[in-house]
Amino acid sequence: MEQQALVRTVFGIKVKFHRQERNLSYQELADLTGLAPSYIHDIERGKKYPKPDKIFILAKALEVEYDYLVTLQANKRLQPIVDLLRSDFFKLFPLDTFGLDIHKTFDLFAETPDKLNAFISTIVKMVRTHQLSQEEFYMAALRSYQDLNDNYFIEIEHAAKTLQESLKLPNGKALDESRIEMALLGEYGIKVDRTSLGAIPQLTSVRSFFQPQKKVLYLNDGLSVAQSKFLMGRELGFQVLGLKERPFETRLLKADSFEMLLNNFKASYFSVALMMHEEEIVKDLKKWLGQSKADEELMLSLISKYGVTPEMLLQRITNMLSQHFGINEFFFIRMHTDETLSTFTMTKELHLARQHTPHANAADEHYCRRWASVNILKRIRTAKSSPLLFEQQISAYQEPPVSYYCFSIAEHDYRKSYSSVTIGLLVNQNLMNAAKFLNDRSIKTRQVSTTCEQCPIIDCNERVAPPIHLEREIGRNLLYEELKKL
Repeated sequence: MEQQALVRTVFGIKVKFHRQERNLSYQELADLTGLAPSYIHDIERGKKYPKPDKIFILAKALEVEYDYLVTLQANKRLQPIVDLLRSDFFKLFPLDTFGLDIHKTFDLFAETPDKLNAFISTIVKMVRTHQLSQEEFYMAALRSYQDLNDNYFIEIEHAAKTLQESLKLPNGKALDESRIEMALLGEYGIKVDRTSLGAIPQLTSVRSFFQPQKKVLYLNDGLSVAQSKFLMGRELGFQVLGLKERPFETRLLKADSFEMLLNNFKASYFSVALMMHEEEIVKDLKKWLGQSKADEELMLSLISKYGVTPEMLLQRITNMLSQHFGINEFFFIRMHTDETLSTFTMTKELHLARQHTPHANAADEHYCRRWASVNILKRIRTAKSSPLLFEQQISAYQEPPVSYYCFSIAEHDYRKSYSSVTIGLLVNQNLMNAAKFLNDRSIKTRQVSTTCEQCPIIDCNERVAPPIHLEREIGRNLLYEELKKL
């Protein structure tokens, strides 16, 4: 926020706070100062800044010092708000993206300063304690943005469909790599270079890079066809949607703003929508959900049908579940490990409608080995003859007492590492109505937890760490029982 606007805003918040603290209405303060009620209202909203003589009158009526009103210093209750306004928060975090009006937000600050200050201070302390980076903050905001929109964006769906129709791209089968490359060149004059990245040793790990001045999209020659199509489709997304603030490499080395991260997501969404048209993928999902048994061959066949990776397919499914099937409580996670299977890392997650039980942890705890997403990684390492594996289970949690139907797909990675992607659908009436195969008794149910350290399962053979949280709880309960005896 620029300095002049900051001074007006802080002044207005102070006037409103002290007016309300003295239980004065606009009219009552107007009677005390001789200022019009509408003028006082504009002052409080940061639209007007009075001349010195009027500030003296206001200070006297509000029983505060003149110097206090005109500086950026505030009392203990208001200072956290002033500090927040002086920070880059409102510059970095676009409230309008989430439908928030900045003036209404300031009204909340002035009306309930104690509670909001406590909340703001808590957030700041949590960020410091967990050492959250700016990028991690933006990623959390992006996941919330997806959740607010049920991870479905109709304007991007329409843009992808319009391009597909104008270029006469096939529907219901895999897009040819050359068709996307021709679209980039013909529509936007962008050439594709598959050799230059591999020729520079320091850049062999970079998957793609777009050079806007040369209009060249550099692709790593080690990419699969599906990955190559996705990255070219993503570049089409940037161009078609007119997204100016954007990254130029595949993975954001640094997210300079939330807008950049959001635009990267939109372009990626466009690419997947272009390869798996909405109407066609909905037909496939209806067929899959309508089976009396969960057909793993049908699910795996969609990967080859559309020429995509497992992650692209499952991400696309998350776009369709709420919009077309009324399934709006689920999570998506991606797990990663190496040949040693010593550690399992959650590298991506999405939660819709609530924060579901399986989630990433920042405490370096051990993810539950009973998860389908973890167990399938153990299987894929030994299944050298099969590039893809499918696994499903009902995952039952004790705390809170909920169950999810989970299905996972795992694949080998050319770098001798393994990854799995999983969708977990909350077992409720909506899911029971949509998925006929949930009555299939062959789907095994497993008791699971979030991490070994939090797990209440006593006889777990997969446990790799003691249940320290449970042990602490038992210790506290014993202490309370002994205290009661006194």
